[in-house]
Amino acid sequence: MHLYLMFLALAALTILSPGPSTLKSLTNALNHGPGPALVGMAGLTFGVLAVATLSATSLGVLIAASPTTFELVRYGGSLYLLWLGIKLWRSVPALPGDAPPAAHRHLFLEGVMLQFSNPNALIFFLSILPQFIDPQRAYLPQFLLLVFSFCLLMMMVHGGYILSARKARRWLQEGGGRLVNRISALAFLLLAILLLRS
Repeated sequence: MHLYLMFLALAALTILSPGPSTLKSLTNALNHGPGPALVGMAGLTFGVLAVATLSATSLGVLIAASPTTFELVRYGGSLYLLWLGIKLWRSVPALPGDAPPAAHRHLFLEGVMLQFSNPNALIFFLSILPQFIDPQRAYLPQFLLLVFSFCLLMMMVHGGYILSARKARRWLQEGGGRLVNRISALAFLLLAILLLRS
């Protein structure tokens, strides 16, 4: 039980720390409102599940063990973050709730792809998660418990960010949306540069 509680604490710190997924949830909430942002959050969560599943396979080990493959993932992730930053910089902010239903699918896919753009997520599930699994017990139930706990924590934290962003609606209507987009775009570009240099 103490290993599980330690994992929850580490997962919470990881999720609460500023990063691309947190930034994406906030910008979705400010630009499109809580409904579409929750769809984007579902994409981020599904992306975590996919990355965790990948890390549990031999393909995940291959990516982590092969410098060339890992570099390809890293450069691909950096390019995706750069693309998100440029897109956000050029975008015209919409009022919360203005996102058409067709955009929901796009926000979901962006959330999924964002999780694959950061190889640190793969390394987290490859190097940190196994330390909290008891080798004397069945692997799969423990793996599922840890991964689904991580996803639940992520939904709670991001859901809190999304719901709190509703209070910014009036500020967005007064022109703050463009400022948010520009700041977020610069943050995505900075994250891309840091990933390239890491």
